[in-house]
Amino acid sequence: MVDINAIKSHILSLLENGLSGSLAYHNIGHTLDVEKQILIIAAAEGITNPKELEDLQIAALYHDTGFLEKHTNHEFVSCDLARKYLPEFGLSNQRIDNICNLIMATRFPHHPHNLLEMIICDADLDYLGREGFVETSERLRNELISYQIITTETDWYQFQINFFNKHKFFTKSSIEKREAEKMARYNELVKKQINNQS
Repeated sequence: MVDINAIKSHILSLLENGLSGSLAYHNIGHTLDVEKQILIIAAAEGITNPKELEDLQIAALYHDTGFLEKHTNHEFVSCDLARKYLPEFGLSNQRIDNICNLIMATRFPHHPHNLLEMIICDADLDYLGREGFVETSERLRNELISYQIITTETDWYQFQINFFNKHKFFTKSSIEKREAEKMARYNELVKKQINNQS
C-alpha cells in the first residue's frame, strides 16, 4: 500500500501552481472528477485488488499532468512526470510502468487492452453521458477557442460530432449507465449543427 493522500496532495499542488488559466476543461476539477469516477466504475466492475485500485487512482491523478508543459501529446509528459515523482512515494518501476500504461490508454481515440484500461477510458469521458454535459462541454469549448483549435460555431459542432463518432464506452457498467444519455446528446448536437447551417 502507498500513501495515496500524499501523492494526491503533491499532484494537486503541481496542478494548482502550474496549470495555465486557459485550461478551462483540463484543470484540477477534471482531474478530481476522473479520480472519483474511476473508483465508482472500478467498484461496479468488481475490481477489489488493492494495488489495482491504487494504480487506477494514481493514473487518474496523473493522466493530465502533462498539460503543465504542453497541450498536444500531453500523455507522454504525464508519464515522464509519473516516472520522475512516483519513486519518491515508494512505487516500484513495474507499478509505475502499469500506471503509465493506464495513462497512455487515455490517448484519444481510445484503444484499451484490458479491463483497467477500459475503466480509465470510461472515467476520463464519463461526462459525455451524464447530467452536467452542457456546462462541461462549454468549458471544453472555451479551452479550444483559447488554443485556436476551433474558431467558429460550425467548427465547434463539427468537432463535437466527430468526437462523439469516435468515442465509445467500454465497461458494462458505463454502457448501461451512460450510453443512452450520450446518444441523446449526440442527436441534439446533430440537430444544432443542421440548424446552424440552415
